[in-house]
Amino acid sequence: MSEATESAATGRRTVLRAALAVGAANLAPPFILSARGEQPVLIGLDNPLTGTYAAVGKNELTGCELAISQINAKGGILGRPVELRVEDSTSGDAGTAVQKARKLIERDKVDFLLGNVNSALALAMAQVSNEKGILHIVPGGHTDAITGATCHWNVFRVCNATQMEANAAAQQLVEKAGRKWYYITPDYAFGHTLQAALEKAADRVGATKAGADLSPLGTTDFSSYLIKAQAAKPDVILFLVQGDDMINALKQAVQFGLDKRLHLAGAQQELESLEGLPPEARIGAWVFEWYWKQPGVPHVAEFVEAIRKKTGKVPTARTWFGFVSTWSCALAAAGAKSLDAVKMAKALGGMKLPPEVGLTPDPAFYRAEDHQLIASLYIGNAQAGGADPEDLFNVSHVMRGIDAAGRVEDSPCKLVWPS
Repeated sequence: MSEATESAATGRRTVLRAALAVGAANLAPPFILSARGEQPVLIGLDNPLTGTYAAVGKNELTGCELAISQINAKGGILGRPVELRVEDSTSGDAGTAVQKARKLIERDKVDFLLGNVNSALALAMAQVSNEKGILHIVPGGHTDAITGATCHWNVFRVCNATQMEANAAAQQLVEKAGRKWYYITPDYAFGHTLQAALEKAADRVGATKAGADLSPLGTTDFSSYLIKAQAAKPDVILFLVQGDDMINALKQAVQFGLDKRLHLAGAQQELESLEGLPPEARIGAWVFEWYWKQPGVPHVAEFVEAIRKKTGKVPTARTWFGFVSTWSCALAAAGAKSLDAVKMAKALGGMKLPPEVGLTPDPAFYRAEDHQLIASLYIGNAQAGGADPEDLFNVSHVMRGIDAAGRVEDSPCKLVWPS
């Protein structure tokens, strides 16, 4: 390159940086756009786009896409543009999820891996990401082991662990529903650990187990489970299923008139499920992991407006999971000033999210000892609709994540770092 050409190129870059600096919001840390044509940083999303969890998987994708656009508007990652590579893991096939994770890492050469909604798939993907030494953010797989007994130095989780959800839900269930609990539980890692966590929490609040059933993922007919549950004469049926299974189970329970004879409730609830239910089935006491209606919390209104503009609907907790997961990649790289996975993991551990990303009343942060995001939990009850037709959950109170998480000293996670 001649001296004159090099000078002109430098001038163009200076003008571009200056324009970006003027238009960028004050999201820390700063990101600077470098010369056009820079090799992009690749983020791979391996998540369900079909099957039982398609709706929540697609909303996580929407959150990822918004974050990508914001990151690129602020100069990308380490001065390089960011691109998203997406693979459909399916909702329940661990073999497919692992195959897609290997494709993203080995063939597409992604710099970060995101996924999965399904806890069993997230655990399987974590084995691959750890083997390959790539930073891996789990947006929405809840089973305790991800940041517990099988934690990895390279794996971080945005959504709550199942024990956190159980701790948040237990007291409300006793107060609003009763002390005899019957569980309808999805038969895989998430369901198993959520039921175990609730049984542990039940001992603390004086609740007992009236019975339980395991339902395969993708169950459409819950009548046999509901008949058994009614025969056990519990105070409440706890629906631990999610996605389309939650919609089918609650809809059928109301059709059978069970809501007139006992309480229908649970721990984790999703806006996607409430949207899919008829108004009369939007009932019960639940925990939301994030909610779009948060008066007075900085930047939430802007986030809601951005998603409404993009999709025509309000964001869900899943949208927030994808948004936070993608921004976590950029924040880790900026903190480490590197794309080295070990350096980024060290930088992200203990990091407090900027309020523009955290979007919660209490500052959200990654716990350094187990890489679990600690954020607010929203406790309340489903409703047919509020002043806004999309307001389907009444938040009675917000619980600090640190209070739901328990002592880090009690966690079975022991992070082992590369030598």
